[in-house]
Amino acid sequence: MYSKDRLIILDADGTTIDAFTAIERTFAHHHMDIGDLERFQKRRNLFKYLGGLKEFPTNLKRQLGTQKRSKLIATLTEIYREEASLYDGIDLLIRRLIAEKGLRVGVVTRNITNEPRKTLERLFHRHDVEVKDLDFLVHLPLKKEKVQCFRQLRERFSVNPARAYACGDEKKDFLAARATGMHPFMVSYGFEDFERLTERIGVPTELISRDPAEFRARVIHALDLGTG
Repeated sequence: MYSKDRLIILDADGTTIDAFTAIERTFAHHHMDIGDLERFQKRRNLFKYLGGLKEFPTNLKRQLGTQKRSKLIATLTEIYREEASLYDGIDLLIRRLIAEKGLRVGVVTRNITNEPRKTLERLFHRHDVEVKDLDFLVHLPLKKEKVQCFRQLRERFSVNPARAYACGDEKKDFLAARATGMHPFMVSYGFEDFERLTERIGVPTELISRDPAEFRARVIHALDLGTG
């Protein structure tokens, strides 16, 4: 039997958090170049973090070895905790979601910093969003799919799939939402661009927000949270 609650699952990097700027600053600190956002979005998997053809040789050489990779992650962690930002207006959106009665809200993330929960707690706190006020914050290893996690969260709160929503910026986010019967809010300003989301992945254009303001407006309207 379903409860009367609704559920919204937020993605962190690339959907609510400006991950690209944090990665860009981290690379610059280690004298590497990640390239611009447009080219970054078109790369796949590991190559996103090694740069394109122009940047690849230098970046690869600088990232070789466990010690160098550990230093890179340590820098990324520090930048996330002390400098990284939520996209404009996302802090207001999250606080509004938290305040809504009968709405279960939380974050599912694959964030790759050290102690990611602590990292997100620090980042959100700087934006007056407290992790303790969320209904859940789940960190998934990179190799673990989101489908099972989404389903477990929906079942945990006994939410009707028709009253469940999942937000994301990548193919796996869309597929996980679709596989668990949730409505996907997709964005094209994160790790995947609009062209790839629509032409390669098959996301309907109607589901995609091109900027954080549009994303925020879509969520607010869909959940009937008023205006603004």
